[in-house]
Amino acid sequence: MAGRLLLLFIIIPIIELFLLIKIGGLIGLFPTIALVILTAIIGSQLVRRQGIEVMSRIRAAQARGEAPALAMIDGAALLLAGFFLLTPGFLSDALGFVLLVPKLRQRVARALISRVVVMAPNMGPAGFSTRGGFADNDDTIEGEYQRKPENARRDADRITRDDR
Repeated sequence: MAGRLLLLFIIIPIIELFLLIKIGGLIGLFPTIALVILTAIIGSQLVRRQGIEVMSRIRAAQARGEAPALAMIDGAALLLAGFFLLTPGFLSDALGFVLLVPKLRQRVARALISRVVVMAPNMGPAGFSTRGGFADNDDTIEGEYQRKPENARRDADRITRDDR
């Protein structure tokens, strides 16, 4: 895995430089720089707008009492898109703009969610304990309580102070 990442960190910048040099040779230095800056500006505005929409979907899901997993992954993809769009280069810009397509982003998010199994400590999937049966928290204290009026609390405090 580390070897693949190292290779990725070496190959991607070389491809970016190659594309910048080739496109710069075709359209010139200043138009190339202007194009890189323009894609960063347009991309950041698109990420901002879509990010606001994703945040409203997250809030709406939380208000309904649902887990906003799909919207959270959507937001993470937007964060990655923003990173790619602010990184100078045409390959990273293309990846960033691809991540700005909502239907594609949601398809990737659904695929990721379908592969994830949420597990808590000492828990297996779907709330079953790894020790067998349903999970039982050993720290649970059972009891009953009743709410008393404020003056009853003061009387109880006074009685316990007098007993000492």
